[in-house]
Amino acid sequence: MKPIEEITLLYEISQALNEHLELKKSLYKVLDILSSSMNMVRGTVSILDPLHNEINIEVAHHLSLSTIERVKYKLGEGITGRVIQTGKAVAIPKISEEPMFLDRTAVRKKLKDYEELSFICVPVKKGNQVVGALSVDRPYDQHYSLKDGQKLLSVVATMIAQHVINLETIRREKEQLRAENKRLRDELENKYRVTNIVGNSNKMREVFQMISQVCKSSATVLVRGESGTGKELVANSVHYNSPRAKGPFIKVNCAAIPANLIESELFGHEKGAFTGAIKQKLGKFELAHKGTLFLDEIGSIGLDVQANLLRVLQEKEFERVGGQRTIKVDVRIVAATNKNLEKAVEDGSFRGDLYYRLNVFPIYMPPLRERKTDILLLADFFLEKYGKENGKDIKRFSTPAIDMLMDYHWPGNVRELENCIERSVLLCDGGVIHSYHLPPTLQTGKESDTLPELSLEDAVANLEREMIIDALKNTRGNITEAAKVLKTTVRKFAYKAKRYGVQYSHYR
Repeated sequence: MKPIEEITLLYEISQALNEHLELKKSLYKVLDILSSSMNMVRGTVSILDPLHNEINIEVAHHLSLSTIERVKYKLGEGITGRVIQTGKAVAIPKISEEPMFLDRTAVRKKLKDYEELSFICVPVKKGNQVVGALSVDRPYDQHYSLKDGQKLLSVVATMIAQHVINLETIRREKEQLRAENKRLRDELENKYRVTNIVGNSNKMREVFQMISQVCKSSATVLVRGESGTGKELVANSVHYNSPRAKGPFIKVNCAAIPANLIESELFGHEKGAFTGAIKQKLGKFELAHKGTLFLDEIGSIGLDVQANLLRVLQEKEFERVGGQRTIKVDVRIVAATNKNLEKAVEDGSFRGDLYYRLNVFPIYMPPLRERKTDILLLADFFLEKYGKENGKDIKRFSTPAIDMLMDYHWPGNVRELENCIERSVLLCDGGVIHSYHLPPTLQTGKESDTLPELSLEDAVANLEREMIIDALKNTRGNITEAAKVLKTTVRKFAYKAKRYGVQYSHYR
């Protein structure tokens, strides 16, 4: 074979190896090329199974599948076994004169006496380790240089080995990614199990029951409650405990997206749909196909987008901004809001039909002040969490600290409690959280010794007297004008002034 022909052959083999990521397809292509270029009657790629010390035929040219599956060699057995064992190539001019040639495939027995074959077998190496062998049968030709054929096959074997290494690397990375993906999914499922929502109060038990009832279905869920009560945690539990758990879970905070971009964010847009749309963008609905879409702060969406959202909920289809093609999606909606949607429907800022479509299965998250029995459970949970994060071994809360936690009204709900405990952990240098580690906002009048000294009636009387005197000062003792300042009648003003012993003449 001329040098230019060898270069062309190797180039074709290189292309064939890089064409497929599947090993067998690549190897079959290589054998086809060798068949047409080297006058090959038959070609075989054998791979060593190191666990069983056994050699299997991976791919073969002009061999049946049953023969490929049936034939196996021991290490060192026959020519192929010896090449893999020693790592040295073998070239046999006439296989009929070679006693070690086993012909286990039995295809050569069918040849006629005058159809003599030559055999070349070279090792396939991965570094210094022999992983297999490449062998070729070709008609015997006394003018053909077996040495040159052996060299050429050795180069091809090296290329095959590199391809095997690359494919093993890709396969290993895929397996690692699959394992990591499974680990993360398992972690998410464990993290967002219903039992991981902290709470033991009657109201929270109702929440747990409702989550367990709705999560197995595909019904739309509307989570209601004040800010900081854990609405997103409920959405997570609904998704990760549902049949859609292996699908995507896409979250959108509708209040954080500008009004002119919310439609594009939800439904996507086509290239050139508006200024700045330099390429096509997939919306959150498309990304959440076969999964769940969590729409947080749903009450902040404008009326123009509400109409499109209603269509998606009812018809399961939409068009991208600037697009004409209708896109079908299978998405479960979990929405959340801290607004009074019923009032919004009354004043016209929220569509009534969309409200009823969202309110299929409402779940109400109670504020922390309505679940006082859960405060200490949550506090202990956050204490353990932030203690680990900050490397601190804090055991408990002191009794005054517990009293302060229980007496506070928690307007920021669970989120405020979590921030409070994190701050306390950072300040604490011992094993106990004391009252002085808690924020000043938790200090009550009893704790700070600042309880009011006056009764409510006395305090009101003092305030009224001060306001009457201030009004008379501003009007230079004019009772009619002073009554106007306080937006009351002259009769009531005079009665109150007499009751508190205020003299008009003192301010003229």
